[in-house]
Amino acid sequence: METKTFPVTRTDEEWRRLLTPEQYAVMRRHGTEAPGSCALLHEKRPGAFACAGCGQRLFVGKTKFESGTGWPSFGEPEAGAVETSTDRSYGMVRTEVHCSRCGSHLGHVFPDGPPPTGLRYCINGVALTFEPG
Repeated sequence: METKTFPVTRTDEEWRRLLTPEQYAVMRRHGTEAPGSCALLHEKRPGAFACAGCGQRLFVGKTKFESGTGWPSFGEPEAGAVETSTDRSYGMVRTEVHCSRCGSHLGHVFPDGPPPTGLRYCINGVALTFEPG
């Protein structure tokens, strides 16, 4: 990802204090949680999923679907909530998804989702919080 200043910025030390070690590894070091390890994978109630780093609303429950991948999957984000960049790690070319407000790594987006978008936002559950509603 290119160097960019986001509306919410923190020092590395502040991020380490705010996030759990697993959240920090995923959100600030572009890691990935183990598939099937997040409680939000099975969250089916109406509500909203927000960035664990800054609280920005990212996805609503009605766009969530079961992809069988082991990570929460969504058909589309809230307008303007995420940005993408090219991820060339591990010998692959993928589209990384990050929070547009704080720049935290969320996961990746793939063109194999259901209609109407045909997209699958494959998101690390530790990067999210959930508010029922």
